[in-house]
Amino acid sequence: MFQKVALGLMVAFVLTALVAGPAVAADKTHDGTVVSAAEGKLVMSDKDGKNEHTHAIAATTKITLDGKEAKITDLRKGDSVKVTVDAEGKVSAVAATRAKG
Repeated sequence: MFQKVALGLMVAFVLTALVAGPAVAADKTHDGTVVSAAEGKLVMSDKDGKNEHTHAIAATTKITLDGKEAKITDLRKGDSVKVTVDAEGKVSAVAATRAKG
């Protein structure tokens, strides 16, 4: 009896992992421009300079500027930015590039 229950639970776990697995791995990214950046907060717009919105930035969020490790406060208005949001809606990475000029 115990073996049947254990087997049933194992099958249910595997099926759940197969169905939920792809959803967990589906991080989303979007590109835009920095409007402002401060400790714990990034305000950005879309590439056209419209649709301004704010992201909460955790201390554990990976921030890069021109491919090098950075702090959110290193970002400046006008920097190009790609924000990665995990399946829970939390920002997991911010990759910024500064226009040369």
